[in-house]
Amino acid sequence: MSTRHVLGKDDIDYEKASGGGRYSILQDHAPTGDIKVDHLPDLVPKWEQKSRGGNKSPYEVWGKKYWVMDSAQGYVAEGTASWYGKKFHGHKTSNGETYDMYAFSAAHKSLPLPTYLKVTNLDNQRSVIVRVNDRGPFHGDRLIDLSYAAAARLDYHKKGLARVKVEAITPAQGQAYRPDETVVSAPAPPLKASPAKALTAPVVDVQRSQTELSFSHLQMGAFSSEESADKLKLRLFEAFDTSVKVVINKQSDGLYKVFVGPFESSEELLDWQNKLQQEGFGNPVRVALVP
Repeated sequence: MSTRHVLGKDDIDYEKASGGGRYSILQDHAPTGDIKVDHLPDLVPKWEQKSRGGNKSPYEVWGKKYWVMDSAQGYVAEGTASWYGKKFHGHKTSNGETYDMYAFSAAHKSLPLPTYLKVTNLDNQRSVIVRVNDRGPFHGDRLIDLSYAAAARLDYHKKGLARVKVEAITPAQGQAYRPDETVVSAPAPPLKASPAKALTAPVVDVQRSQTELSFSHLQMGAFSSEESADKLKLRLFEAFDTSVKVVINKQSDGLYKVFVGPFESSEELLDWQNKLQQEGFGNPVRVALVP
């Protein structure tokens, strides 16, 4: 099949929807050995312009036509999720980006590209935010194809399929994403270089308006084990001694999230974000925790 049918352009090799049957979970492969996704920060949805590639409507795959939605706003669906991994790693997605099985991305037949989604595994209530940048799945009655990393976050990467709920996240242009729910921060424990037990904090609804809600913490990572969260806490103390404030929150889905903060001002938060990046702690995600 020519890429013109799917993408409206010829210079992208859209292998996932090729007539040779390249798109098939049975032919795909997981990475060699177990991969760890606990250290990957959550995606922060933002407004993005529609991709030049991958949004042609209708498009045709294997003789069947598909129509792309004008907007993802209000989209909610339940169905079967699969994953795709090593076979497509490094190949072009339908919007021209490069597929990375270690990133939180997804393929969907009809949502505009790109679209951010919250995907929840209905069997264990684990959730992940993904960015849709590809087309599919065109196999059976599957609703969505997640990257291997996203499937691992939802803990179905070894099974292959999962029952999921999919909810679109559509921030308006110029507005920052604010989750409907966030965790409650407890008083910071004494600042000493020793592992701290996770703070069990209930999830509460945020009632503040966007203008009132400001970022208070930096999220450093999310882990399935308390031990991994404690190790990151110790690394932070080793790097910054007692000048750093670290909070560990246990989430309702069982994840342990590590935060630095709270900060008194946006200037202090930005200063610490730069410090953490310079010390090799990746790109911390700004979050707002209810005091």
